[in-house]
Amino acid sequence: MEVTPLAFDSFGARSMATFVETDDVSILIDPGVALGPSRHRLPPHPLEIKRELELWQDIKDHAARADVLVVSHYHYDHHNPEEPMLYGDKILYIKHPEEKINKSQTRRASYFLKKLKDIPKSIKTADGSEFRHGKTLIRFSDAVCHGTNPRLGYVVQTSIECGGEKFIHTSDVEGPAMPDQIRFVIDEQPDVVILDGPMTYMLGFRYSKKSLESSIENMIRIITETPAHTIIPDHHFMRDLRYRERIAPVYEAADDAGKRVITAAEYAGRDIENLEARRKELYSIHPISY
Repeated sequence: MEVTPLAFDSFGARSMATFVETDDVSILIDPGVALGPSRHRLPPHPLEIKRELELWQDIKDHAARADVLVVSHYHYDHHNPEEPMLYGDKILYIKHPEEKINKSQTRRASYFLKKLKDIPKSIKTADGSEFRHGKTLIRFSDAVCHGTNPRLGYVVQTSIECGGEKFIHTSDVEGPAMPDQIRFVIDEQPDVVILDGPMTYMLGFRYSKKSLESSIENMIRIITETPAHTIIPDHHFMRDLRYRERIAPVYEAADDAGKRVITAAEYAGRDIENLEARRKELYSIHPISY
């Protein structure tokens, strides 16, 4: 099994787009990318806009190669309803558009499905289901909270198993801080985990110290209670320049266990370029002339 991160916050834009190739099937999870509309009271810098376009092109190139596309929920950094042909003749697994979903994502899901009419090969709801492609098993969690409460809706987590290897993509769990978010990961016993890490850039505002403590405990559980040799916290987590010190006990536990906790950029062999977190610096180093 080959896991390729395509677009992540550590690459320079909001995304968790991931391409997975097994012996039987190619799977693209969450084919979307976006920019934070405001950070430090500043709009996206032109360098961020350029990076977003580059990453979107890479997502589209891999979508053309994919047999299966997965949409874990309906935020625009995880799907793009305005390019429906991306899903042309693909098998599409989606977060249930009407169950365990908030009003905003219900509207977005309805709009998305109208745009997709007759374009994919098939569309099936993912929540709590599993699908086999040859020797490859794709299993989805029940819907879990997007974050630490249902205010932002729900997401599905994805497990892919083939040839004795197992990979998990958690989608937007912002931690994981909640018991049902970590339960799926522990039960699946993965070898590699791509994890939406704690939303520490909003610590004390929209993310509590208690949630961070729970996330640290649960990330250490992944290290100690599963065979996972590589844990990749990214997405919300990489919007904080102090990300390493925020979860220092996790890095220590990984070192003790001989395991890796690294960003998606490091996993992909790229430099870490968390541009949103550095937006104020970008405007200082590369000022915009009007």
